[in-house]
Amino acid sequence: MRYITFVIIPPNGGLTDTDRAFGTAPNITRRSIQHINLLADETAVVIFELDGEIGAVEAILDTEPEVLEYNITETRESHHVYIHLETNEIISELLTIPNEYELVVDTPMVYTHRGGLRVTIIGEETVFREAMPEIPASLRFKLEQLGEYEPTTERLFSLLTDRQQEILMEAIRQGYYEVPRQVTHQDVAESLDCSGGTVGEHLRKIEAKLLNEITP
Repeated sequence: MRYITFVIIPPNGGLTDTDRAFGTAPNITRRSIQHINLLADETAVVIFELDGEIGAVEAILDTEPEVLEYNITETRESHHVYIHLETNEIISELLTIPNEYELVVDTPMVYTHRGGLRVTIIGEETVFREAMPEIPASLRFKLEQLGEYEPTTERLFSLLTDRQQEILMEAIRQGYYEVPRQVTHQDVAESLDCSGGTVGEHLRKIEAKLLNEITP
């Protein structure tokens, strides 16, 4: 079984009007799409993971005409926003592809710092080649990786933000997690143009998130 990872770059910064509004709001940060499904009536349900002011999120959801209903669950680090919405042509075409070609979308789909959406698809390599031309022409995409699928490591790493991934990889590279520990937070920070306190805070959040995922 193979996987392909690519970044979708939607027109005008979002796949839907609501997605676009989240992306342009100064006090909201899009982290990921946890789940998305096309329903039989051609509407869709999507779960966004967002950071930011809950009031700003609600203001967008209350004013976007495509939103049929929503529910927000707050966690320690982010908001999980369930939305039932009317679809557009882009979403309908995108969500039809996995069913037609027997592919699996490995969620979550993670937003990049430039507003793209990093997607990993699981299936056979020959099927990837057949399915990729079906991506709507209005979308740009950039291929990142192709290889053998390893579900646990790929999924866990994708839960982290781009910055968290960068800090974790640098900490590992320098030997922060070796026994005995080879470097301090400040050593890692010097390579990342930030403070030791920032590195420590990020690593604590990373460790908490990953441990919560693997603990029964």
